[in-house]
Amino acid sequence: MVVIVDTISNPLRPRHPEKVNRPDSASPPKPDWIRVRAPNTRGYADTRNIVRANGLHTVCEEAGCPNIGECWDKKHATFMIMGDTCTRACAFCNVKTGMPNALDAAEPHNVAEAVAKLGLAHVVITSVDRDDLADGGAEHFAQTIRAIRVACPSTTIEILTPDFLRKEGALEVVVAAKPDVFNHNLETVPSRYLTVRPGARYFHSIRLLQRVKELDPAIFTKSGIMVGLGEERHEVQQVMDDLRSGDVDFLTIGQYLQPTRKHHAVMRYVPPDEFSSYEKVAYTKGFLMVSASPLTRSSHHAGEDFARLKAARAATAR
Repeated sequence: MVVIVDTISNPLRPRHPEKVNRPDSASPPKPDWIRVRAPNTRGYADTRNIVRANGLHTVCEEAGCPNIGECWDKKHATFMIMGDTCTRACAFCNVKTGMPNALDAAEPHNVAEAVAKLGLAHVVITSVDRDDLADGGAEHFAQTIRAIRVACPSTTIEILTPDFLRKEGALEVVVAAKPDVFNHNLETVPSRYLTVRPGARYFHSIRLLQRVKELDPAIFTKSGIMVGLGEERHEVQQVMDDLRSGDVDFLTIGQYLQPTRKHHAVMRYVPPDEFSSYEKVAYTKGFLMVSASPLTRSSHHAGEDFARLKAARAATAR
């Protein structure tokens, strides 16, 4: 039996206690198009040092993002607020599961300080799920947005939130803080939810994104899915239609990669030409912006994509 150990904070604590007793799931070997270089640049080291100095967590590290070397070399980090421990146990995710610690009241200020030190023109803020909190962490998101606005008035802010399931009024608190982009990922197609994302509800997530636009039409909305989890092509296209019914602006599609053998297996590595096909189809359905490739992730090239998103909206308004 393999025990998955958290070597970041406590070498004696299983990183995924709920997955320890699961049988191993073997994935096929990675194809050449999915491989990346190990991070070892000066820019990467500088970004890591700023993150550590401010006592922050990043989804880049916690989720094992394959693009960390490229992004951190450019001083682009996605900050993960409200701790490093999630109250849910999604089958695809490498973030630790368990009972989180209390919120750090200084975290919004520390995030804003790190954004200033990195000189970010565009920043992405995400979080763990905090089902233990009455508002799911909504006010903490709002405080972080406001702190960044004070410290870095010209920085545009993109948030990647949980679903705030059964947290009445939480979404309104976050939207009132006026992020520039509101992202909430569907992660997969509806038929895979019970296996891949059992703690979430597909149509609740669709409604969440739709509600953002009802509350503030100026905010860009964004969502993403992974492929390679056993979905069918027609299901991916239906997800596109469901998102467009909620007036979502931006869609990302990337390849699922298995963090450990205790996580959901990769059922298939989708070749690059299929991603290109998905991108073309998505544009015909009316998305302002689409990013689809094997290594696409929610916050990959987020700053450049935001500029293109604004340009696309301006073009449609003429």
